Amino acid sequence: MKMAGEIIAAAVGTVAFSLIFGVPRKYYPYCGLIGAAGWFAYAMLYNSGVCTATEATFLATVLVVLLSRFFAVREKCPVTVFLISGIFPLVPGAGIYWTAYYLVTDRVDLALGVGFDAVKAAVAIVLAIVTVFELPYRFFRLAKRREP
Repeated sequence: MKMAGEIIAAAVGTVAFSLIFGVPRKYYPYCGLIGAAGWFAYAMLYNSGVCTATEATFLATVLVVLLSRFFAVREKCPVTVFLISGIFPLVPGAGIYWTAYYLVTDRVDLALGVGFDAVKAAVAIVLAIVTVFELPYRFFRLAKRREP
C-alpha cells in the first residue's frame, strides 16, 4: 500500500512540476505516467535489494528517457517536454538538502557521505540520459501515430 501511495505521489508531483515548467495541458497524463513509471522502477529495484540506490537511479532514468523519447515521437513534440518533468521524482533533492544542512550544522562527516551519494545519483542520471540519447531515432519510429 505504501508503494502505491509513493507512485501516485510521483505522478502527481510530476504533473505539478509540468504545470510549473509550462508543459501544455494535453501532455500532463504522459508526464504523470513517465514520472510514476520511473519511481516505480527505482523503488522496485532498490527496495528488493537487486540494485544499489545509484544503480536503481540509473536504470529508472533509462526507463524515463526511453518513455520520454517514445512519447515525443508519438506526439511530435520535443523530448524535453516529457524528460524534464519525468525525471523530477528521481532527482536527489533530499540528498542535496541534507548535505547543505549537515555542512551548516558543522557535521562534515555526515555531509560528505550524503553529498557523495547525491553526486553519484546525479551522475547516474546524466549517464542514463546520454546513453539513451545515443540510440538512433529509428528505434522510436514505431511510436509514430498513423494518420487516418
